[in-house]
Amino acid sequence: MKAGKIVSPSIDTNDLITIRRHRVAQISTVTCLGLFVSLFAARDITFDIMLVALAAMFTAAILAYKHFVVASSYLLLVTLSSMLFALSATGAGTFDIAMLGYPAIIIFAALLGGIGLFGTVLSLVLVQCITLTWLVMKGVITPNTPTLTWSHLTFIMIIFVITGFCVFILVQDIRRLMASLQLEYTKVKKNREHIQYLAHHDPLTNLPNRLLGERLFKEKLAQSEGNGLQLALAFIDLDNFKPVNDALGHSAGDRFLQHISQSINEKLSNDECLIRFGGDEFIVLAANITDRKHIETLCERLIKWCSSEFEVFQTNIVVSASIGVAIAPYDGAKFKQLCRKADVAMYEAKRNGRNRFEFYDVKFDEESDEKFSLIQRLRPAVLANQFEVYYQPLIDLKSGQICSIEALVRWPQNDGSLVFPDKFIPLAESSGLINPLGEWVLTQACLFCAKLHRNGYSEISVAVNLSFAQFKDGTLPSILKRALDLTQLNPRFLELELTESILADENGNIPEQLEQMKGLGVQFAIDDFGTGYSNLNFLRKFNAHKLKIDRIFINTLGLDENDVPLVSAIINIAESLGMVTVAEGIEHESALRKLKEMGCDIGQGFYWSKPVPEKQIEALIASQSYA
Repeated sequence: MKAGKIVSPSIDTNDLITIRRHRVAQISTVTCLGLFVSLFAARDITFDIMLVALAAMFTAAILAYKHFVVASSYLLLVTLSSMLFALSATGAGTFDIAMLGYPAIIIFAALLGGIGLFGTVLSLVLVQCITLTWLVMKGVITPNTPTLTWSHLTFIMIIFVITGFCVFILVQDIRRLMASLQLEYTKVKKNREHIQYLAHHDPLTNLPNRLLGERLFKEKLAQSEGNGLQLALAFIDLDNFKPVNDALGHSAGDRFLQHISQSINEKLSNDECLIRFGGDEFIVLAANITDRKHIETLCERLIKWCSSEFEVFQTNIVVSASIGVAIAPYDGAKFKQLCRKADVAMYEAKRNGRNRFEFYDVKFDEESDEKFSLIQRLRPAVLANQFEVYYQPLIDLKSGQICSIEALVRWPQNDGSLVFPDKFIPLAESSGLINPLGEWVLTQACLFCAKLHRNGYSEISVAVNLSFAQFKDGTLPSILKRALDLTQLNPRFLELELTESILADENGNIPEQLEQMKGLGVQFAIDDFGTGYSNLNFLRKFNAHKLKIDRIFINTLGLDENDVPLVSAIINIAESLGMVTVAEGIEHESALRKLKEMGCDIGQGFYWSKPVPEKQIEALIASQSYA
């Protein structure tokens, strides 16, 4: 029988009142019958006393049936005690057989009522006994010891029968109450066990949850250390599980989690146990680990099991798994500590391509600490505009003159060092700070370009990189318009650099935003060409102004001929599409010479200048000394 399904005759307050009413009515009725029988053996004053008592008992029974339980109880017990007092006073005093009934009255009072009824009846009985003794001692009444007759035996038997019956039914009530309490206790015990089970197990997969997992961890760690071995904690995160929920619904996702967890759990050994950590995350505790190869074998098996095909709602589902591993006691001896480190290692496995496992390394924490520190300082820095825009010149390879500048953001630190974009831009993208930061950079670049135009360099344009994340909320066109309106820069001198991945996104509203920005009159350049999709259809449809060849193809140009055909092909493609080609990362004369031979239009790189602050780029533009 499952906990919570027990049906027991539990007695609540209303039930107790009903039982009490029935018992008062039964005792009153039985006493009436006993008094009625006694009338046939009674004589003189005894007859009168019993007749009056009979009438009172009959009234008590009627009151009980009419649900006047308290009044009926008081009338019953007061009448009985008064009758016994009267019989004793007219008989043998405190030695009269009527005194046998007083203990029964006290018992009735205790069982039929509360402390009020019991106290009243007990006090009345004590007062009657004291009064009876005093009256005898003062000679007010003279005890009359009767000669024993069959009538007296009849009275005794009636007293015993009434008392015995009443005690019997009351004791039966007590037994039923005790049985009910025992069943209630059993029910509570089973419910407590069920609650304990629910508190320690995941309701969906029936696996141990993280609360029970911590206890299992301690047990297995003690067992492993006792054997001189180690314990491995493998943190599993299912790759690409979210699309299952999105495409098939959460019920399908739940069914899939049930299938995959059951499948893995059945394959684990006695030294291994599976725990659901939450969502699509699981933990495997493996005790008595002998060496690293042992763990690698386990992780390979787990990845294989997770990538099995499962049928859910007539749909075949396959996912993969990324696993991070921490080892106790080497990486720590506390469950939460090991979970965190294995989680860090798991994210490293995701960064390295997913469907793989990684062992925890202290350098992962150092990187995480650095990122955490950066992101804590990034928000106030963005709000306070604590950044600086550097500029790198783009050189017209035919004239040797600066034709454009690229805006590149830097984050100055108190110690005079700089944090470069590869460190903080991903954090700005993930934390939602990329839009305010991007707007600030865009505005600063437009302001500086407008300043150059006022100073006489009216043909120089400025290039600003755009992040994929800046397109997410659909506000980029309005941000761009606001920057142009504020700075009064002619839009044709603003060049927005896009990666191929931005152009390839057709699911969101990026194409619509790009069309709106085109309508403002700005120019576009395709950045890092050759490292992404390199889809010629994108180039043809989008009609960008410039094509920037990625630096990885330029670094060895002039030194290694392997990249020459590819760079030449890119330049020819751009020329056929009417695009200007820009070679990034030019650092030596041989690469420059080769690019000129191939007909490249513009060059950019340390050969001329690294990115520099405003004043330095102004000085470079003023000198125009590049040949």
